[in-house]
Amino acid sequence: MTEPATVKAALTSQSIETPSWAYGNSGTRFKVFARPGVPRTPQEKLDDAAKVHEFTGAAPTVALHIPWDTVDDYAALAAHARDRGLTLGTVNANTFQDDDFRLGSVCHPHPAVRRKALDHLLACVDIMDATGSRDLKLWFADGTNYPGQDDVRERQDRLAEALAAVYERLGDDQRMLLEYKLFEPAFYTTDVPDWGTAYAHCLKLGPRAQVVVDTGHHAPGTNIEFIVATLLREGRLGAFDFNSRFYADDDLMVGAADPFQLFRIMYEVVRGGGLTADVAFMLDQCHNIEEKIPAIIRSVMNVQEATAKALLVDREALATAQRTGDVLEANAVLMDAYNTDVRPLLAEVREEQGLDGDPMAAYRRSGWATKTAEERIGGQQAGWGA
Repeated sequence: MTEPATVKAALTSQSIETPSWAYGNSGTRFKVFARPGVPRTPQEKLDDAAKVHEFTGAAPTVALHIPWDTVDDYAALAAHARDRGLTLGTVNANTFQDDDFRLGSVCHPHPAVRRKALDHLLACVDIMDATGSRDLKLWFADGTNYPGQDDVRERQDRLAEALAAVYERLGDDQRMLLEYKLFEPAFYTTDVPDWGTAYAHCLKLGPRAQVVVDTGHHAPGTNIEFIVATLLREGRLGAFDFNSRFYADDDLMVGAADPFQLFRIMYEVVRGGGLTADVAFMLDQCHNIEEKIPAIIRSVMNVQEATAKALLVDREALATAQRTGDVLEANAVLMDAYNTDVRPLLAEVREEQGLDGDPMAAYRRSGWATKTAEERIGGQQAGWGA
């Protein structure tokens, strides 16, 4: 049985990166519902992110999305983050909102469009240099809608060429994180549709190319924890995008659809040494009908709770049951940990850090929502329209 002090130490050191775009107006392809007090600038997004970290103690980094978070001075933006107890984290590239990318970006059939996409990726590395960010996250909406639309193999060649150019540009302490999605928006072929494709490209590039597991973007019934275990075993799990989905799209809060799945994933992370490795635990969520900051706080807490339960698994008892072929006992060991109410433990961890044991209640009492709604009048709210 894991000692309580060991569990507490692991939970205290856990860091969960929040996404800048989750603080803005976001939603579905059909409608984005605006809310009062939503940030208008990247700086105001950081102000909100600081509140999440203030009440959870577990969210010290914020991911940027370019061009959504474009500023004139990225070093100054990094200083703004530091002034609020934060650091700038992963830089996310955007090659899916330009008219030129209708047929793809780095996989586009025309060399000039591919060059435009590559230039954007390289510019994102320049931003990383200015912000001190370690990771560049790449997700490509590239794919085809109809059989025969383009040469599937040639598109993989174009992708490999672009990834190699970006990898060559990275600094020694920087990494490339390649995300995969089953579909969205391509309906016939997607150029990076699964972990095998992402892994194959990363393997060819080198050790600083790692795979991102988006927990909400797999075919129904996919055993995500197996993918996590395999990538950890191969030393290629670079990051998570934590979110949930019931049917297809993945923008719900992590743990909302299947908290038991999140627990199983986090157990494989614990089992594979992922808590002490360079695995980035990132949220990738869009909050359409719920309040932004409370939703992000709740998401951070959901990851913490799944992690705490995973840490409580009696691995010695589990190994014994597995070696002796005691199927029911092995399952019972996992279920005992999952069914443990870890909320008192996490409240104790927070209080030992000088935080309120209930982050949601503490945020409600802070009055931040009322303050921002009153002060953030005028200007253009961050987000995208639909």
